Amino acid sequence: MIKYGKIDHQIITFTFAKTIFITMKKLVLSLFVLFFATVLYPQDFFRSDFDKEKNYVILVNPTVGNIDVVNFLVSKKLLDIDFNDVSFVGVYHTSQEYDFSKSVDYIAKNNLNGYFLYEVRGALPEEALFRENECTADFRKIFENSIGIIFFGGQDIPPSVYGEENLYSETTDPGRHYFEISFLFHLLGGSRNESYTPLLNENPDYMVTGFCLGMQSMNVATGGSLYQDIPAQIYGSYTPADNLKIDRKNLHRNYWQEINEDPKLMGINLHPIHFTENPFFGSTVKLCKNLRPLVYSSHHQAVKEPGRDLEVTALSDDGRVVEGLRHKKYPNVFAVQFHPEVSALYEDRAEVRFSPADKPETLHRMLNCKSLRFHKKYWGHISGVINRNAK
Repeated sequence: MIKYGKIDHQIITFTFAKTIFITMKKLVLSLFVLFFATVLYPQDFFRSDFDKEKNYVILVNPTVGNIDVVNFLVSKKLLDIDFNDVSFVGVYHTSQEYDFSKSVDYIAKNNLNGYFLYEVRGALPEEALFRENECTADFRKIFENSIGIIFFGGQDIPPSVYGEENLYSETTDPGRHYFEISFLFHLLGGSRNESYTPLLNENPDYMVTGFCLGMQSMNVATGGSLYQDIPAQIYGSYTPADNLKIDRKNLHRNYWQEINEDPKLMGINLHPIHFTENPFFGSTVKLCKNLRPLVYSSHHQAVKEPGRDLEVTALSDDGRVVEGLRHKKYPNVFAVQFHPEVSALYEDRAEVRFSPADKPETLHRMLNCKSLRFHKKYWGHISGVINRNAK
């Protein structure tokens, strides 16, 4: 009896230990899953059980800076949308240089409800940009579950993408450009693959818009090309000092900062644009066609040959640099070369100046009233497109 009792005791002890082990294993596994759900789930949005009844606007390249800008625009009602109806999903490619865990942390830290992330992971070599590739299924999934998409500014596109030798371009993140240009090609099609049927044929009212690099990427994706350096290739100017001899109204960045160490010098320029005979700004955005608003520019490249089905809507003061494009076929596809999204245009921030001789002012004060109304009207148009598509 004592012998069997000892055995029973050992069995009970073993069973209890096993139960504890299994329980602890499940607990650790649960914590492991919970941890990775916290870290990875926000970056897997369209792979999750997301609310398909919701309206989503896509933010391409959702860096902390870009999310902060959009949050500012929404908070100030410049981008006038209702989070009960519309949410934002930031999408990016796994090959990009930026650490998007910073964006995950930023969203969580600031309790930004209505902002999500999605990482696209398929291989995307340069030779596969203008055809179906490993990202095609993701492009379609994103398109079918959203009502519009915004492309932001950034560094130069590799000239090889539009069939040119690199003369003046500085590319720091080719993975980003491959992703965005292939995505835009899937959305809009282009002359580099005439047999491809664009996704927007299935929903022509879908919104595609962009700023600066966003417009250049749209142009390259549809088959267009770029001037790699405006001063060199348009004005025949090759040094910062010579660039400053160009009329300031036709400078698209500030070259003073390259020859002077004044810390208040801004890297950008505010310069006027004018509208073409295209009805986009006059009839669609409903602005006076003779308006010449000041805009915020920070670029040295520009559209050379427009891509397939793209029309020029705005030009620089002397008419030599394209400042706006729209699509002939899709009414809500449009982009601008300048930056209407910059927060400092709408409220006083740091005081800066263009040249060492200028008195420092905020960018907000540098804008005249008509230019400020232009920017607000432009955001009103974007808001209107989003809200109409959300119905």
